[in-house]
Amino acid sequence: MKALVLEAAGSAHVREVAKPVADGRAVVRVERVGVCGTDASIFKGKIKVAYPRIMGHEMVGVIETPGPMGLFPAGTRVVADPGAACGYCHLCRADRANLCLNGGLLGRDLDGVFADYLAVPETFLHPLPETVAPDDAPVLQVLGTCVHAQSQFSIFPGDTAVVIGLGVTGFLHLQLLKARGITSIVAVTRSEWKQEMALGWGATVAVGPDAAKAAIAEASQGRGAAVVVECAGYESTLSQAIDLAGHGGTVSAFGTVTHRDSGLPYYQLYHKELTILNPRAALPRDYSRAVQLVAQGSVELAPLVTHRLPIEEAPGALGDLINDPSALKILFEVS
Repeated sequence: MKALVLEAAGSAHVREVAKPVADGRAVVRVERVGVCGTDASIFKGKIKVAYPRIMGHEMVGVIETPGPMGLFPAGTRVVADPGAACGYCHLCRADRANLCLNGGLLGRDLDGVFADYLAVPETFLHPLPETVAPDDAPVLQVLGTCVHAQSQFSIFPGDTAVVIGLGVTGFLHLQLLKARGITSIVAVTRSEWKQEMALGWGATVAVGPDAAKAAIAEASQGRGAAVVVECAGYESTLSQAIDLAGHGGTVSAFGTVTHRDSGLPYYQLYHKELTILNPRAALPRDYSRAVQLVAQGSVELAPLVTHRLPIEEAPGALGDLINDPSALKILFEVS
C-alpha cells in the first residue's frame, strides 16, 4: 500500500509499505485524511518522533476486515479515535483515558492514517451515518476535542462568551457555543474575512484584538465574559483571555502555548477568582457526541475545508499550505 512517510524533519515522501494485518484488530480502508497543527509540528520537527513514521491522525474510511468482536461489519463507514490508551493505569480507570500515562497518538507515537489502510482495535472506531459527508468526516476528530473542552465548563443563555483565534478550532467552538443556546458571542481575530465568517456562524460581533474589550463590555452590559475560549495558542492571547474574562469567569486554554513571552497577569487570576481549564484531547463519548452534532446539523464542517488534494501531493503541500493564511482545514484523498 502507499503511505506518506516522514523520514526526517521536513522530509516526507509517498512510499510503498507493507499493508497492516488484522492481528486482533479491524482493518480500515482509508478514504480521506485531515491535516492539523500537530501534524505541522511533527513535519517541521518541533514534535519529535521516531523515524520513519507514517503521519496523520484524522481520517474517515470503510471497514474492510472487521475486528474479532464483530462490533461493526465490513463496509461500515468509520472515524478512528487517534488516542491509544492502556485501559489499566489510574487515569484510565478514573475515566481520564485522554491523559493515559502509557498512551500515545496515531501519527506521532504509532504509525498513523496517511496511508491506504489502517489497523486499529475496533473499540477505537466510531460509525458514521450516511448524512455525514466524506469531506466532513475527517474534521470530526478536531470537533471531538472541542466537545471535550466545552464539557468542562458551564455557560447559560444570557452569558457572554468569547472566542479568541479563528482557525478551525475557533470556528468549531463558536458553533458549539451557539448550539448551547448562547446568543452573546464575541469573536476575536485580526482577519477580516474570518470576522465575516464568524458573523455568519452566530457571533454577535467579530472584532480585532484592540477592540475586544469594548465589544465585550457592550455585549455583556459591563459584566465581562463568563467564558473565554483561547484558540490561538500564544502566551499573549492567553494573557488577553485572562484580561477579558469577567469576575468569576472561566478561561479555557484550548490553544497549546509552547513558549514563554512576557508572563501572565497573575494578579487578575486572584482578583477575579478565575477558573483556568487546560483541556487535552478527547474521550470516546466526545467523539460520539461530535458525530451526533454533525449528523443533526447543529455543527457545519464543510465550510472549514479549504483545500482538497490527492495524497501524492502531500509532501509539497505540507510545506506550502501549513503556513498559508488562507488555509483552514486541508484534506488529502487517499483512495
